[in-house]
Amino acid sequence: MSFIRSFSINTNKQQPFPFNIPAVRFAKNILLDKVNIFIGDNGCGKSTLLETIAYAIDQPLIGGYIKDVKDFEAARLLKPYLRLDWRRNTQVGFFFRAEDFSAFLDSVEKERAKLKMQLHDLHGHVNDAIIEQMIESQNSVLIEMRKKYGKDMLGFSHGEAYLEILQTRIKSKGVYLLDEPEAALSPLKQLALIVFILETLKHNNAQFIIATHSPILMGLPRAVLYEIREDEMEQVEFKDTEHYRITKTFLENPEAYLRHLQ
Repeated sequence: MSFIRSFSINTNKQQPFPFNIPAVRFAKNILLDKVNIFIGDNGCGKSTLLETIAYAIDQPLIGGYIKDVKDFEAARLLKPYLRLDWRRNTQVGFFFRAEDFSAFLDSVEKERAKLKMQLHDLHGHVNDAIIEQMIESQNSVLIEMRKKYGKDMLGFSHGEAYLEILQTRIKSKGVYLLDEPEAALSPLKQLALIVFILETLKHNNAQFIIATHSPILMGLPRAVLYEIREDEMEQVEFKDTEHYRITKTFLENPEAYLRHLQ
């Protein structure tokens, strides 16, 4: 059973941003199930919907909580107009954005570079191995990473670290919002993510709301798909999506597409 039964953004405003984007204009009584996928072209507002729901629930991010981050202005503006219809209310969950993942790993490296610069004068006087230990012991971001995830993500490939974070943070009943989780994942790793989501649903009362461009993730069994267009937001079947049709015809006959681009 899902936690959020449905949601609506109830406003007559149509200007300025974010009130003018299709996802906001047509988000009326959107029924949700255990797995829900929002699809559509760039700029249609998929991510804005996820951000607004996450902001309303005050969900945690990789590096903190959403209300502590400054770049959610659209969600802050939309929150007063958002109505969440709960079956069972919960504060348990996680909001995962590909950009937060990259920023999180970058912050570890930036902190390391800063500490290395501060300890620069020790080189030649103190053993390099000891300096490295000092850098690690003072790197608060690295310490926090190991505390949360039990390991140093920098030892993984980009895609492996990506999946490791998801698998660590998604492990109990709750609401999980994933914004374009395919960003760092190969097709094989996307299939691994599907398997993980299905296993999570099997063993926990979890609900997923996903925004994606990936036809692979759109094929997630029993997912409810909403396609956002310029003039509507409607529930669609997987094989009726524009993403599926374009990907299928391209793979069957790439020359038909590519000859027009040369």
